[in-house]
Amino acid sequence: MSSAIEKALSLKAGEAGLAAQLDGDFSNGPVSQPPEAGLPFGGLLAALCARAMRQGLGLTGPLRSLSVQYLSMAAYDMPLVFRPRLLRGGRSVAYATVEAWQGERITHHGQATFGADVAGERLAPSSAPPPPLDSLDPARTLGGPMLPRFARHVEYRFETGPHILGGNVGRAPVERMWMRLGDNRPLDADGLCYLLDAIYPPSWTAFREPPVMTSVDLRYDLLGEPTPEIAPDGWAFFEFRLLDHGGGWAVDEAACWGADGQPLAVARQRRKVLPARS
Repeated sequence: MSSAIEKALSLKAGEAGLAAQLDGDFSNGPVSQPPEAGLPFGGLLAALCARAMRQGLGLTGPLRSLSVQYLSMAAYDMPLVFRPRLLRGGRSVAYATVEAWQGERITHHGQATFGADVAGERLAPSSAPPPPLDSLDPARTLGGPMLPRFARHVEYRFETGPHILGGNVGRAPVERMWMRLGDNRPLDADGLCYLLDAIYPPSWTAFREPPVMTSVDLRYDLLGEPTPEIAPDGWAFFEFRLLDHGGGWAVDEAACWGADGQPLAVARQRRKVLPARS
């Protein structure tokens, strides 16, 4: 039987393209309010863009990079149809793009690079392994009435924090934690796409009254294969860091490592800061 996450990631082929039915259980609105109080979760939409290109174009190489632009708000009451297109396919690298539509309205645009590894020397800056999972307090997690609906499908274990609602005032706006998908599925590229956006904006740790923001574009680079040895039981270690906030914009980045300190992915997201309501 498919898990809730796998159902949310499923795509059905049709004449118009590959269709996904958005489930309100994956809203970014709080669990204390109806799903319509929030928008479909951006990490899920990014994963769907990647899967639509892979599935629709028959691509077999690993996902290497993904960039998604959030053009307009998607709704829950009609299917989201993905139309992938191969820009260039070669023996080692394939370039693809995808558009997502609801009716006559385009909601998302994505582009990706897929490519297999080749034999050769690997060099990556050394990184200390993350703190052992069992050394962290399981009570350091997310909960309460403001928990986003999509977060109920994730297990969190924070190194410190969580610092939402001003916990990082006067210091670096950074959150570090272990995460895995709540259905205990092995970590893969789709799971990384989901988890790399599965936390509140780092800006929200620097303000006691967080500003309202909406994602404009999101960029992922996948660096390594999340094998069961590197991501045991689906767990990986993440750091989310604010780079800049001002002028109506916020830019933050994320990084992910395996249990041995091997880098798995990096991400950068640009958000539009909405004017405060008077």
